[in-house]
Amino acid sequence: MSGADFTGFDLIDRPWLLARTLTGDRVELPLLETVRQAHRLAGLVGEVPTQVFASTRLLLAVLHRAIDGPRDPGHWERLWSAAELPVDHVADYLDRHRDRFDLLDVKAPFMQVAGLHTAKDEVAELARLIADVPNGHPFFTNRLGEVTSLSFAEAARWIVHCHAFDPSGIKSGAVGDERVKQGKGYPIGTGWSGYLGGVLPEGRTLRDTLLLNLIPHSGGQGSDETDRPVWEREPVGPAEEVDGGRTPTGRVDLYTWQSRRIRLAHDGTRVTGVLICNGERITPQNKHPVEPHTAWRRSTAQEKKLRQHVVYMPREHDPEKAVWRGLQPMLPGAAAAQGSEAAPFLTPSVLEWIAEVDDTIGEDYPIRLHTIGMSYGPQSATTVEIVADSVRLHAVLLRRDAGNLVDTAVQCVRDAEAAARALGKLARNLGEAAGYRPNRKAGPGDRDGPRDGAVELAYATLDPLIRSWLWTLTRDTPPLEVHAVWHRTAWTAIHRLGSDMVGRAPLTAWAGRVVDGKRLMTSSHAHRFFLADLRAALPFSQTDTTEVTR
Repeated sequence: MSGADFTGFDLIDRPWLLARTLTGDRVELPLLETVRQAHRLAGLVGEVPTQVFASTRLLLAVLHRAIDGPRDPGHWERLWSAAELPVDHVADYLDRHRDRFDLLDVKAPFMQVAGLHTAKDEVAELARLIADVPNGHPFFTNRLGEVTSLSFAEAARWIVHCHAFDPSGIKSGAVGDERVKQGKGYPIGTGWSGYLGGVLPEGRTLRDTLLLNLIPHSGGQGSDETDRPVWEREPVGPAEEVDGGRTPTGRVDLYTWQSRRIRLAHDGTRVTGVLICNGERITPQNKHPVEPHTAWRRSTAQEKKLRQHVVYMPREHDPEKAVWRGLQPMLPGAAAAQGSEAAPFLTPSVLEWIAEVDDTIGEDYPIRLHTIGMSYGPQSATTVEIVADSVRLHAVLLRRDAGNLVDTAVQCVRDAEAAARALGKLARNLGEAAGYRPNRKAGPGDRDGPRDGAVELAYATLDPLIRSWLWTLTRDTPPLEVHAVWHRTAWTAIHRLGSDMVGRAPLTAWAGRVVDGKRLMTSSHAHRFFLADLRAALPFSQTDTTEVTR
């Protein structure tokens, strides 16, 4: 679009970020106004949860650079004690870089490459920009049919998301990118956040959330001055900045990492097409010094492959598991118990930071651990599922010295899993008693109808119960007492499910069957084994709290 009357789309002053007020209203705000009203907002929202993750990190990049810090814990504490974010600093900073926040700028459009084109000078449909499943159905339900155009605000949100979570696979080949072969850009991996099992701690307001995630610079790789977001770097062209890929200079660099080269096509009023090409490649190994929003797992396979002594990889989320089942790697107190050897997992450093300032924010401060990630198909070329869950905890559970309380929480999660397996075993035994023949050669990942269905039922039943129980853990909680409380709660729920299962078993199950030519299995046998398994899983369920010992 050309013309003297065309003014572009300034993201500093034009609404584009989606947020929710403390009264529950959904609003669309400019970047600066979002910062100004952060203490009145519950948080960001988006068309998909991964948009929230990407947009929050963009705001963090702005804040880090606007305040030139935080420089140390003392600087952070002063920010926390203020009622509002330092909006004057943010306004001055954004004004200095205003030319880089115009979505449609001719020379340096926001997070895009001016003049990006293919040999055939073609653009793709907008579905390429929007996260969708392999069969083309969008994750969100308010958009039906083919996407022929987007508002500038929508397009801005999806550009930020694309750099963070775009699938791998073949891309359009940009003229000027030496990696292109026969007009195609061959896979370089997903957007950076696509590698992560994202963990975003959220507070009472957006202001609190941003400050909880605003970690002071600790040296690491590069200095504050070298760790710059995309809008402080020279505008990129179609090629990589450094042949073979450059090393991220720090957290801020990763928050706005340009995994793709993008250009929007528009008619002056709406976006009508998009060109997405390969951008900066990046590998996930050992990025824990600069990436705070994921847990990490030690990978012996990568250590052998790279011939390195210790290699950590991002700990991705399992779409089949609720957030509480992966609680241990997110608790600094659990990580501290691993000893001095190279730990099998590392807690997200953002949670380590919250543990450091727990006395400042208060042990009873409510924190919602929001887990967000993307699950991809073969070769990470397609989006399969967006993973999003959350659990409410009091800040005391993130303390490094809350060992007994953390141990209790982690053990009760294990106990819940053992109780779920007990119900699964009951279902399998009842099935055998009724004549069902399971596949004895099935591996750990193979499905077993009766067993797996019962385990899923157990987890669905325990899910709201353990979330409520975790919220009861405070600084005054006696660990042994709440351990017994959870065992009794879980016993009641799973025992009821088991009794119903036995009561609904067919008459043939009461007579039973000889299994494997060796043992008789009847409903009575199955029930007796179930009670034994459940007692083993929940040993404190029948014990008075004054008798609980370890």
